[in-house]
Amino acid sequence: MRKTNRSKVILLFASLLAAGASLTNAAEREPVSIESLLREMLDRDAVARFPQHDFRLKQDSSYNRESVTPEAPKMEPTGWFANRDFNNGSKQTGRFIRTEENDGRTEWVIMEDEGPGAIVRSWMPWRNQKSGETTTILRIYVDGASEPVIEGNQFELFQGKGMIPFPLAHESLRSAVSFFPIPYAKSCKVTVSELPFFYQFTYREYQDEVAVKSFTMDDFEAAAPLVEEVCKTLLHPKAEASGKTVRFRKTLAPDAEKSLKLPRGVAAVRELSVKLGSYEDPEVMRKVVLKMSFDGKDTVWCPLGDFFGSGIGLNPFQGWFRTVAEDGSLRARWVMPYRKSATVSVVNLSDEAVSVELEATVGDWQWDERSMYFHAEWRGQYPVPTRPFSDWNYVTTEGRGVYVGDTLTIMNPVAKWWGEGDEKIFVDGEDFPSIFGTGTEDYYAYSWGGRSTDFYEHPFHAQPLAHKYNKLNRKTDSNERNTMGYSVETRTRMLDTMPFGSSLQLDMEVWSGTDCEMGYGVGVYWYGFADTASNRKPEPQEVRNVPPLPDEMK
Repeated sequence: MRKTNRSKVILLFASLLAAGASLTNAAEREPVSIESLLREMLDRDAVARFPQHDFRLKQDSSYNRESVTPEAPKMEPTGWFANRDFNNGSKQTGRFIRTEENDGRTEWVIMEDEGPGAIVRSWMPWRNQKSGETTTILRIYVDGASEPVIEGNQFELFQGKGMIPFPLAHESLRSAVSFFPIPYAKSCKVTVSELPFFYQFTYREYQDEVAVKSFTMDDFEAAAPLVEEVCKTLLHPKAEASGKTVRFRKTLAPDAEKSLKLPRGVAAVRELSVKLGSYEDPEVMRKVVLKMSFDGKDTVWCPLGDFFGSGIGLNPFQGWFRTVAEDGSLRARWVMPYRKSATVSVVNLSDEAVSVELEATVGDWQWDERSMYFHAEWRGQYPVPTRPFSDWNYVTTEGRGVYVGDTLTIMNPVAKWWGEGDEKIFVDGEDFPSIFGTGTEDYYAYSWGGRSTDFYEHPFHAQPLAHKYNKLNRKTDSNERNTMGYSVETRTRMLDTMPFGSSLQLDMEVWSGTDCEMGYGVGVYWYGFADTASNRKPEPQEVRNVPPLPDEMK
């Protein structure tokens, strides 16, 4: 090549690099706003990259303030396992931040944050198990303003029938849940007009240098077309990009494994589907395991039911990341990038031959320094004693990554409610969890768990199963209000993902009202870099140790 041509090429390459850097810098300079967060809510690719605007997820909730240290007594429901996560007149105080007098009225402060951030999830239950009526007025103040930017009846605002449309807000088995983003540049404060009951407000804490455009009603109204688009897309999920589909169909003998190599080179799995020949035995969803490796690293080892959110048995539901269909098709839309190679395998750990159909659609991916590998891991244990009270670890990670969801399958041997346990999430070596919940059912976005034994689904969470199974996999009368038998709860995250810089530990309290032995199984989903690891390892023996149903249910 002549020197003049070489110079032109060098100049062209330099200009392209400068243009790319300019676009990157422009994206980094774009402030976080209602519209940017709504677009992010639909961007599955963004979940597979460490956040461009780094943040930590925080939560203000009504957890019992008597819980101050894990070293507190564990034999009684006090101290670390104190369970009165609500306010009840003069008998319970302090489950809120403080009270204020504003314009001659008393307001109870239930959430407060200083610095740039965004509320990304809220949950509030009905005070009465049978009625969602309330007179409580919710007010949200941003950037130190004396007037709220949002004001209204707390349930009318967030049950999907008022200001925030379904499914961005919705009624969820005796509770009101909202995922509508409320960004703020300097500060945010949430108050209620009456002594608060249970509540959770989850928010992002951005680094100080992140520019945020605070919520205004003008911006909210201007975003109406985008809001409508987001709602429609969430309710009709599909893979975001096409690609090459590879597949196999195989009958696996007991202990057999079938593997499929995916196309080589930089790429990402865009959609993964599995269908078994029969679901007559609900245990098949526990005993057939999905394995995946990316660039030589094993990152997925999870029973099919836990990977796809169905739990024990075939329990159809539709979510943003997964669909379990009535015909037995299991479909996942997690984006799973790799640089050189990937393999997907199915292992039959049951005692019977199983027919398996598997398809993987692999599309393009632009690998960069924020790209991460997808992990899906599983832990099971039976029996799990409910006394003394304890924290049951979902997963503990080391390194940098983002936590994106989980599916919990419970076997409860008694009729009484099992799920009073709070989630406790420690990020980056915290001494006290930055997310301390108010009950297992609250974590999965419903309430009054002993009564809410109905199926429900939502793009980001579901209760696919809350009735007991008998041996023939038939559900019993839905009018029975007890929680004996199997229950399945699942939650995935978009705006409420949990980035971590050095570690994440997610524990769930084992908190039943009865001294008994339960069965626990959980699939967890997270992204991490090549050197990020967790404490979860394959557990084939525990997969086979399916918790048995009580004798009266067999």
